[in-house]
Amino acid sequence: MSNEIMTAAEQKMNGAIENLNSSLLTLRAGRANVHILDKVTVDYYGAKTPINQIATIAVPEPRSITIQPYDVNSIKEIEKAILKADLGFNPSNDGKIIRLVVPQLTEERRKELVKLTKKYGEECKVSIRNVRRKADQKIKAQQKDNEISEDELHDIQDDIQNLTNKKIKEIDQILSEKEKEILAV
Repeated sequence: MSNEIMTAAEQKMNGAIENLNSSLLTLRAGRANVHILDKVTVDYYGAKTPINQIATIAVPEPRSITIQPYDVNSIKEIEKAILKADLGFNPSNDGKIIRLVVPQLTEERRKELVKLTKKYGEECKVSIRNVRRKADQKIKAQQKDNEISEDELHDIQDDIQNLTNKKIKEIDQILSEKEKEILAV
């Protein structure tokens, strides 16, 4: 029973870290990245559709992104969606392909992005700690119901704490790498 709690806690912690990674992918770090457009939805024939479902997105050069819609008639809608998303891009098209030039980040914008990265990291750490707290409560309930001994309770609590510490270090490593990427000129 306590192994199930440990396994469930680890899965939830891994999910929180995956969430952090996907959030960090959408941050613009001065280099072109197709994931910058992940949250952009286009009004495509009345339905809000993610841009990557109606177009091919590519990074031909380190500082540019190309978007080639499957339906050429949707170019105007895609441009509107990109402008509406306020990503700092000015789309231009040649009738078949939309080009986005990734502007160089200013020092001030880099610092803002580092702050945002740290905020995402702290939110992830909070969710990891919440998982630890809930697992701890379940273990204590088992001990109260005499399903496990007090020694087992302390052993499992130690295991959960060690897992939490490991995940927090993993988050710190991810944040450190992203911060280096953002601050690199």
